[in-house]
Amino acid sequence: MHETIKNLLNERPVIIDGAWGTELQKQGLKPGESPEALNLDRPEIVEAVAASYVEAGSRIIITNTFGGTCFTLERHGLADKVAEVNRAGAEISKRAAGDQTLVFASVGPTGKMLMMGDVTEEELLAAFSEQAQALAAGGADGLVIETMSELEEAKIALKACKATGLPVVASMVYDAGADFDRTMMGTTVEQATQELTEAGADVIGSNCGQGIEGFVKLCAKMKANTDLPIWIKGNAGLPEMVDGKAIYKTTPEEFASFAHPLLEAGADFIGGCCGTSPDFIRVLCGVL
Repeated sequence: MHETIKNLLNERPVIIDGAWGTELQKQGLKPGESPEALNLDRPEIVEAVAASYVEAGSRIIITNTFGGTCFTLERHGLADKVAEVNRAGAEISKRAAGDQTLVFASVGPTGKMLMMGDVTEEELLAAFSEQAQALAAGGADGLVIETMSELEEAKIALKACKATGLPVVASMVYDAGADFDRTMMGTTVEQATQELTEAGADVIGSNCGQGIEGFVKLCAKMKANTDLPIWIKGNAGLPEMVDGKAIYKTTPEEFASFAHPLLEAGADFIGGCCGTSPDFIRVLCGVL
């Protein structure tokens, strides 16, 4: 087990942070704008979000780098600034974290489909390597590959991230199948957990895709298929459209009511994804 993970688990569970997209919107991010561009143009906005989760009690916060590969940044004319954007994202969260919180930098999917021939394995590896090295250079304490639907893409990202020497979380999104226990590509929890464990992940996880109540079952399935620590970041329910806006109706208290069932199912790291906020983390800390 990586020393960083071992030290964190001396005080289990480890509270992570919550959603970033909606928090950045509260700070002024407009629809259609690149969140990652804020790392260069308005770093104070990004730092405010990071600091809010530190203040709420998170022991790990992520970074504003979810769409930080060249493939995602090129949609906003930033393909030539991958290193700059990602390094800045890590540095911003590290400033907010101070000495009390660790930073696990976010690595999201590229939006390119291997199975559709959109991209080659070599191109994906190069893109994830470029991002991972920049995040490490920015001072990240770990890396979290998150919201992955395609297992092969996740494994390629894992290979790139492991090359930094930092601990790596591999987190899939399960939002398909009758029990919401498969990825969009049809990969089961069991298969993804076993293959990511064999590929060298330090922590196995799931985030996004469904409300927090569904993660108790997902957590138990992951725990049954790996000896690695488990990372859980569930949504505040599924959004409902109200006056053209996505509204999440799960309250912080309702969300936190699943904390102990998640612990019993084997969760080691617990935080929130879409629809959660620093208030959710505050209540979660109180419960745990």
